[in-house]
Amino acid sequence: MAQQNSVTIQKPRADERPLWDLLEAAIGTYGLLVAHNLKLFPFLAEQPRTLQEVCDALKIVSRPADALLTLCVSAGLLRVQDGRYSLTSLAEDYLLEGSSTYFGGFLDLLIAIDSSGGLSVEAFKKAVLTNSPQTEVLDLSAYQLLLDIGGGSGAHCIGATLRWPNLQAVVYDLAPVCEVAEEYIARYGLQGRVRTQAGDMWSDAFPSADLHFYSNIYHDWPPEKGRLLTQKSFESLEPGGRLVIHEVLYDHDKTGPLTVAAANMVMLLAVEGQQYSGRGLCAMLAGAGFVDIEVKPTCGYWSIVTGRKAWLTEGQTGCLTLTPTAPLSRRGSVLSVGLTGGQVGFRQQGRSATAFAPLRVHRYRRTEGDDGND
Repeated sequence: MAQQNSVTIQKPRADERPLWDLLEAAIGTYGLLVAHNLKLFPFLAEQPRTLQEVCDALKIVSRPADALLTLCVSAGLLRVQDGRYSLTSLAEDYLLEGSSTYFGGFLDLLIAIDSSGGLSVEAFKKAVLTNSPQTEVLDLSAYQLLLDIGGGSGAHCIGATLRWPNLQAVVYDLAPVCEVAEEYIARYGLQGRVRTQAGDMWSDAFPSADLHFYSNIYHDWPPEKGRLLTQKSFESLEPGGRLVIHEVLYDHDKTGPLTVAAANMVMLLAVEGQQYSGRGLCAMLAGAGFVDIEVKPTCGYWSIVTGRKAWLTEGQTGCLTLTPTAPLSRRGSVLSVGLTGGQVGFRQQGRSATAFAPLRVHRYRRTEGDDGND
């Protein structure tokens, strides 16, 4: 028999595991939905449990119970010690109903979509408070009224007003959604500070506010509609007001993260929109006239893009209602009022010196043909 030469098989240069992770991710999703639907997480929150105790409580046999528990352990949702399963902090923070960052409503919605091929009213009603309100990365103490456009359940208005006692808020959405939001506003006892207003963000005028907030709105629409909303907010906001856009963002160069790219694929199936990069949304804000534009990471994959409407632009004149934040000298006289380093202020001549002090602006009104002397 003729001797055969061996063939060198080139070894792959990259690890294949990321492909398997991607392919098997859907199985993990269904496992999480099943565990949530069976109420595994609140059961384990009571105390650590054995496999048999889980089987008895959930009325399932050992083999699938073991598979489900092992999946949750490998996903970082459960830990096992001495044969007993308990929740990790990840599950406690996001998979228990008493948590302010509860994902359960969103999971219920996914289950309803999968089982019915569409949305149910009851599932939509439960799909609330699924994202942690993103208020801590901004100081909102200077703002008076938050308008949450497409505000859904009111989760962000509730979180912001609980954090900032000076703040009032309006959930602006379609009438059926406002009815749901009102239930949750009442649950938190905030009826005196948070209200709803039914409206269409495309056709109706926005109510007056000095802070506009959009959470998961821009990704539902193509860029031209995003620019329209940005311009509408700029024109509606009071001078000095702020726009905040809350989204899961691509990296600036759109090379990832994978989770955002996968979400963008869903956009192809469900809506007209797309996921954006921070750079893309910054360009929208700059195009509308906003200044001091920033991208700020909040938690997980989430970020905010925010910009401010300037008090005055070069060449503008107007009327300002002002109150000094420092006492005026009775013997001094105000010499001038104007912008210094982006801050409205006054100069006052005292006994021997001229000093600069800031002013708090209560109201601004632009006037046509104003000579700037008021």
